[in-house]
Amino acid sequence: MALERGRLIAVFEALLATYGPQHWWPAETPFEVMVGAVLTQNTAWTNVERGLAQLKARTPLKAAAILDLPEAELAQCLRPVGYFNVKTRRLRAFCAAYLAAGRRRGLSRLPTAELRHRLLAIPGVGPETADDMLLYAFARPVFVVDAYTRRILSRLGELGGEEGYETIRHGLEAALGPDAALFNEYHALIVRHGKEVCRPQPRCHACCLANRCLAAPRLTTP
Repeated sequence: MALERGRLIAVFEALLATYGPQHWWPAETPFEVMVGAVLTQNTAWTNVERGLAQLKARTPLKAAAILDLPEAELAQCLRPVGYFNVKTRRLRAFCAAYLAAGRRRGLSRLPTAELRHRLLAIPGVGPETADDMLLYAFARPVFVVDAYTRRILSRLGELGGEEGYETIRHGLEAALGPDAALFNEYHALIVRHGKEVCRPQPRCHACCLANRCLAAPRLTTP
């Protein structure tokens, strides 16, 4: 899959002009970014914020402190995030692996490919979660691919719609070059646009990309 840098940058610039900088990821520390990445799977960020607030009210947001909480108490804190029993186990597994690796300092010493492999080995951490951590907690130039990325780039004609996660990620990284700051802002803008405008039922009349979107005329025709 060969993506064209010029077209991708034009999309980025249109989104940035519309929404402005997004200041992602919303967290106070890199560890909070990682916790949020685990908890945001299959749920809205507003639910994650509620769960994080309850967790912070109960204990310091540190790996050892989270592991010291009885599992039932941790699950109760995470109830707002949905699938809270599953996410309790996943968060505990992540915290244990994080401590075993020497916390963020130990993980930061690893080259990006090795760090990604280490994160993916943790139960419950898939490619999108690992890449969220790599980009937003470690500032590594890894493009996060999510449902919004697939939807928007498919409608723009940049993707066929059937490409796998790694194919899309490698294609974007190859086209844009290793630029963590660009990837950070681009992904955040894609999420914003996907939530507000390029929805499953798109609001094409409000879309800053409508003039370059192959799907817009078809989707807006009565």
